[in-house]
Amino acid sequence: MRDFTWGIAATGGIARTVGAAIAAEPRMRVAAVGSRSLARAQALAATLGAESAYGSYEQLCADPGVDAIYVATPHAQHLEVAEPAIAAGKAVLCEKPLAATVDDAEKMVRLAREAGVFLMEAMWMRFNPLIRLIADDPRFGALRSVQATFGFAAPYDPAHRLWAPELGGGALLDLGIYPFGLAQLILGMPADLRITGSLAPSGVDAEAAGALLYPGGRHALVAASLLGNYPNTACVVGTQMRADIPAPFWAPQRIVLTGPSMEPEEHVLDPADNGYAGELREVRAATAEGRTESSIMPLDESLAMMGLLADARRQIA
Repeated sequence: MRDFTWGIAATGGIARTVGAAIAAEPRMRVAAVGSRSLARAQALAATLGAESAYGSYEQLCADPGVDAIYVATPHAQHLEVAEPAIAAGKAVLCEKPLAATVDDAEKMVRLAREAGVFLMEAMWMRFNPLIRLIADDPRFGALRSVQATFGFAAPYDPAHRLWAPELGGGALLDLGIYPFGLAQLILGMPADLRITGSLAPSGVDAEAAGALLYPGGRHALVAASLLGNYPNTACVVGTQMRADIPAPFWAPQRIVLTGPSMEPEEHVLDPADNGYAGELREVRAATAEGRTESSIMPLDESLAMMGLLADARRQIA
């Protein structure tokens, strides 16, 4: 069996992290790296043991030795890379959020579906086995509440991707997608939301907090911030059991389950079975099986999240 080969688009920190995760997976390897800078592509290719490096994303996507493209560019450039990758028939794993705007995300999904090409948002939290355990365990009874925060104090720099509107900056797209995403996974899409927050001088959302409201009083309390250090923990509450997820809740190493009729139950992550590994394996499995979408991270749920975050952003004055 030959290795499943990856092309990595971009050379930043997340590209290096996921590149290392690819290299650690049996029967996977990074075959090529692409960047707008050939020198940066060559440097990362050398680090990851890739044979090829390209000074454009189009050249990367055209490489016949690549099975799948991992899109690690800033949010606003996701469509720019995904479009030629889909046109070339490559499976696409696109870093979260799927795009910087609802329109770009919808176009990306439409192109993939029309071409019959696999596309998935790289929401690694969904592939963490401990998060999957919480989502699938019937012992919770009726799920009632999710509480989750993600915040850190980021120095203000209008040129940095976190603060630059042209790069898809803001707390919601970069951080909020995790607490909102946990609520989506556990409770589904809300019937309504009530969000408050503040804007940075550049115009992006610097912080956002509020409630996602569901029928029957179910709710999620969520917060994301670039202005302060939050607990970065989460809690999922059902009528029969509760899960406490220590920081960082989006990539937990352990969780604790408690309930009135049970001893506290701790579950610890196998380091080799983390969320990065899970999403990489899903792309390979889907490609081998001829699937064009993931049942774990469906495209319709990625689009729904883009719409939800956009609605939240509109509520911040």
